[in-house]
Order: sequence, then structure tokens, then C-alpha cells
Amino acid sequence: MFGYILRRLVSTIPVMFIVALIVFLMLRLTPSDPAAIIAGDNADASQVAMIRQQLGLDKPLFVQLFVWLSSLAHGDLGESFFFKKTVTSLIADRIEPTIALAVFTLVIAVAIAVPLGIFAAMRRGSLLDRIVMGFSVMGFSVPAFVIGYALIYVFAIKLQWLPVQGYSRIADGIEPWARSLVLPSLTLAVIYVALIARMTRTSLLEVLGEDYIRTAYSRGLTPLQVLVRHALPNAAVPIITVIGLGVALLIGGVVVTESVFAIPGIGRLTVDAVLARDYPTIQAIILLFSFVYVMINLIIDVSYTLLDPRIRY
Repeated sequence: MFGYILRRLVSTIPVMFIVALIVFLMLRLTPSDPAAIIAGDNADASQVAMIRQQLGLDKPLFVQLFVWLSSLAHGDLGESFFFKKTVTSLIADRIEPTIALAVFTLVIAVAIAVPLGIFAAMRRGSLLDRIVMGFSVMGFSVPAFVIGYALIYVFAIKLQWLPVQGYSRIADGIEPWARSLVLPSLTLAVIYVALIARMTRTSLLEVLGEDYIRTAYSRGLTPLQVLVRHALPNAAVPIITVIGLGVALLIGGVVVTESVFAIPGIGRLTVDAVLARDYPTIQAIILLFSFVYVMINLIIDVSYTLLDPRIRY
């Protein structure tokens, strides 16, 4: 197991290099110019050229790439063009809201979706089953920003239970911190709940039709015992897979949700950096998201061997 994990960690190096190369080239080959955005609409060509020289954008592409990769190898993510701060400190300032939002969303989604999927599978064809399936379709069909604005209208404006926008840091108190995360987490969780509940139901239905489940019932085990001892452990691999793969949806949803709820996290920083053509910040954020996604996939692969020993061989 240690050797497998080590090989997977080593394999992330070329993956991250390819991602870095693609991101670098895509940004440099776009028609927009960060120097022109920084200089403003009233700047002349000489002022734009001076800013390009200060930012190092006047050098050939391969020189810019070499300088950036060399800095990256030493742990230096560069300095933001727009915010005039090191990218490392910029991300450090914004990482707490994004992590809190992601964790809240995962906890809410899993806590709601897995029981819903289990009940729908155990009551196949019932009203609850049809409601879960209908909710799954709705969750995939409605955009996150529409769900966000609907939740704001109902719970923040009409009922005035929760804040409309903004984020309270955990250092300011647990209650305001949790209250500021409820609506954005629910907004993101709707898509997750739909995805996980549907996969939980489908996976359980496949397992419940197996011969060993009928054998377990014939031995006098109760439905709860059969579910916990036999059905769920064998249905866990697809469920864990879809939870992990949903991280990609979460990354994209964070960008939209943080913008809707004015949360100063990595998602909001991404939008600001893209609008300002802030190359160092965009490159660092995409590398960060890519690394997190690769690590999540590694954790999923390792969990397979723990949930199903057959996969080890």
C-alpha cells in the first residue's frame, strides 16, 4: 500500500507540469493584455509598454515560462499583477472561506443524500422513491445561482433568518460563522445531494438483487442488519467514487456561489483575477485546484482497497 501511494504521488509531478504548461500557454495566447488593463483606458502606447516591461511580459514566451517554472520549483508563486501582493499571501488570506464552504457542503450533502438514497432503494417504486428521483433531475437542471437567489429571497429577505451575503470568519464566533455558511452551502449541496442520492439508490438496488442478500434474509437477519452488514459495504465503492468526482462540480460551484453571496474566498478571487488578467494569480489557483483534485482521486483509490479487499489483488 505504501508503495502504491508513493507511486501515485510521484505520478502527480508530470500531471501538474502538464497542467502548468497548458495554463501558461492558454493565458499568454489570449488576445487581452494585462498591461493595458492596469494602465487604464487613457494610457498611451508608451505607458502600456513600460508596464509590460515591469511585469516581464515583453520577454519571449519560453523565457517567461522558464522564469515562472524556476520560481515555482522554489515554492514561489510570484506576485500578483493586480493586487500587488505575493500570490501565496493572497491565497492564504482567501483560503479559509473556501475550505469552510466546501466542508460544510460535503457534510450537508452526504448527511442528506445517503439516507435519501437508502430509503429510496429500500422503498423502490414508492412515493418517496419518485420524489427522490424527481429531486435528482431538478438538482441537475437548475443552475446554482438560481438556487442561491431563491434561497436568499426566502430565508434572508422574507423570513430574515439568515444573512443575505458576506462571510464571518471563525475567529469572530462560531454562530455568525455558521450562519454565514448555511445559505451558500445549501446552494451548492442541492447539486451534490441530487448526484449522491441517485448513485446511492442505483448502487444499492444492484446489490439488493444479489444472491447473497437473499441468503442473508433466509438466515433470519432483519432488513437493517442486511443493509448494514452486507448491502452498504458492497455498494460503497460507487458511492465513494461519485462523492470524490463531485469535487470537480464543487470547484466550479464555489466560483459561482462565492460571487452570488459575496464571500471573499478563492472562487471570488478567481473571478477578480480573470477579469484583471492577473496571470500569476490565475496560474496559482488553477494549480491549487488541480492538486486538490489529484489528491482527492488518490484518497478515493486508496479507500477502494479498504472498502473492497478484492481490489488489492
